[in-house]
Amino acid sequence: MENDKPEEERLPLMAHLEELKTRLIRILAGIGLGFGVCYLFKDWSFKVITKPLIEALPAQSSLIFTGLPEAFFIHMKIAFFASLLLTAPFTLFQIWRFVSPGLYSNEKKYVLPFVFFSTILFAGGVLFGYFIALPPAFGFFVSFSTDFLKPMISFREYLDLTLKFLLAFGLCFEMPVFIFFLTKIGIVNAKMLSKQRRYAILVIFIVAAILTPSPDVLSQILMAIPLMFLYEVSIFVAKFAGRKKPESEEAEAEKEEKTP
Repeated sequence: MENDKPEEERLPLMAHLEELKTRLIRILAGIGLGFGVCYLFKDWSFKVITKPLIEALPAQSSLIFTGLPEAFFIHMKIAFFASLLLTAPFTLFQIWRFVSPGLYSNEKKYVLPFVFFSTILFAGGVLFGYFIALPPAFGFFVSFSTDFLKPMISFREYLDLTLKFLLAFGLCFEMPVFIFFLTKIGIVNAKMLSKQRRYAILVIFIVAAILTPSPDVLSQILMAIPLMFLYEVSIFVAKFAGRKKPESEEAEAEKEEKTP
């Protein structure tokens, strides 16, 4: 019966720290390898990341850099961000391997669905921000240019803004995964999430207002709608992930309760 219990109950603290160290080293090594590959395609990545703004800028406009090494570090940052996306499945797998000792043996079969859906959700959030949220936002800001007020945008500032929002979108779309783990450790449950739906919707619109670079209402609604949908999905995930002890452990617990 002892084998049905989570492994973390049988592992000392130093073993957990050593496991954490191993997983972090592997994650960093994977990101480093991905960085090297992505840097080889830095020119293509540059065109992709600048496309939403270039399409919004007036004709014959261009981006600028104001420091001598700035262009070099810009390409480094783009390659690093691309590496995060490329190595996301490997990173998520390492995270799962670290937390899996805290799960029951019958729960560890979810590793492949976890990696798959986490990757899909994160990529979906980034793509949503890239294709849906950012273009109208950039169009809104650039619309204030006139014949006497020309946009001369520093690429460093543009890249910082874009990457922060794309990462934010990707993380927000991981809501069902976060709810899965919060349910597993007993912090939330499906009934609680369903009961607090009205407050969650309010928080979602506040988050959408913060994350959306454009102050117009349409962009904020476009951000809030998928988050509300993901919240409903999270309620379903919480119902599915409600932690249940293995039958052997439940029988042992009932036996102990009956024993005077």
